[in-house]
Amino acid sequence: MRRTQLYLDDQLWGALHARAQSEKTSVSELVRQAVRERYLGNLERRRAAMERFVGIRQTSDDRPDAGAEIRNFRRGNRLDRLGER
Repeated sequence: MRRTQLYLDDQLWGALHARAQSEKTSVSELVRQAVRERYLGNLERRRAAMERFVGIRQTSDDRPDAGAEIRNFRRGNRLDRLGER
């Protein structure tokens, strides 16, 4: 973790300080949360989007058995085709 220093106007400091007290946390933690949400986005949303993109969130009914899929690739006439050359 790196240390940084920010200059906040009195209104912003007051709002952050009040919020930190009500949530029983520090102003620093509130700032870290805000920066994470703004610049990194919601981790769960990003993870769900990536999983949908690569297709790993399919239900087990939709997803073929990986072993069976590989065996199907290995089966076939590839060796026969190679022998014809």
